[in-house]
Amino acid sequence: MKPTTAAETAIEPHEPHWISRIAFPILTALLFFTQVSLGFAVYRGNYWLAVPLALISSHLMHGIVIGFHEAAHGLLRKNRLLNEIDGLIIGTLSLMSFSLYRAAHQLHHAYLASERDEELWPFVHPRISRGARVGAAILELTMGLLFTPLLVVRTFLRRGSPIRNKNLRRRIWTEFAATAVVWTAILTTVAVFDVWKYFLWLHLIPGWLAANMQSLRKYVEHVGLTGSTVNSSTRSIVAEGWVATFVNFTLLHEPYHGVHHWRSGMPHPELPEHAAALEPNVEEERPPFRSFGAAVHDLFINLADPRAGAQWLGETRTTRQELAKQRVN
Repeated sequence: MKPTTAAETAIEPHEPHWISRIAFPILTALLFFTQVSLGFAVYRGNYWLAVPLALISSHLMHGIVIGFHEAAHGLLRKNRLLNEIDGLIIGTLSLMSFSLYRAAHQLHHAYLASERDEELWPFVHPRISRGARVGAAILELTMGLLFTPLLVVRTFLRRGSPIRNKNLRRRIWTEFAATAVVWTAILTTVAVFDVWKYFLWLHLIPGWLAANMQSLRKYVEHVGLTGSTVNSSTRSIVAEGWVATFVNFTLLHEPYHGVHHWRSGMPHPELPEHAAALEPNVEEERPPFRSFGAAVHDLFINLADPRAGAQWLGETRTTRQELAKQRVN
């Protein structure tokens, strides 16, 4: 079946369901029960059951990682301290400094798909060869568990790093040290009790898959697009049906990604209410995709030469802030 490419009818706003407002606690509970079940299946040697449970865990872990993203925006919890604690815990278990990710992600929003967008390196740099960009894409889509943290660390350690605040840099180093201590303790415990089998099934396999899912979602959102506005440099998905509703719930409504870029301070349950902001406003923009398959297909046909940003066409991004004023009013 050939996937549709974009919306052909007007986008209807969707009121947030009250359950959506507690999506993250539900995801956390589901992950806990799935992990317990997975551990029991591994203990009993029922690997025919362990495989689907590991796949379910990986999807739920992906949702938890999106919760990390929400925490970076200060939107995961109403209480600021609890928001910070959640971000630090998820970041530590994901080999990621919460403060560093937040700083790098702010650059992504401020300089979306421009050469100053650290999250989309190397795809935003026309000077980087096609082979290097394809190689980076292969690594990130298959080894995201290591590539993504290293990509963020690059922002911090590279010459001319945009993260210059001394207090922030000190906090990031502290988080690096804490992560090293925590993971030394975890791996030591695993070795002492010889529970590598459980570590493999309960963390490494689903974590590896979840990280690759995270990379794929990021690529669907931006890679292969060379527009100069938010909507022309972002793939958004407005799909209908119960499956789409469930996927949106477990992904904290990230498929409405263009709305998130227009209103980055908006909690995820409210994003569908503002789907009208995804309607094309200039010639280069396309409507949002009506299915996840169509968006993934559009990414894949661009992966042979992965690029992001209007600089590939020699164009400026001067219209972005002008359009933003229209979208948010």
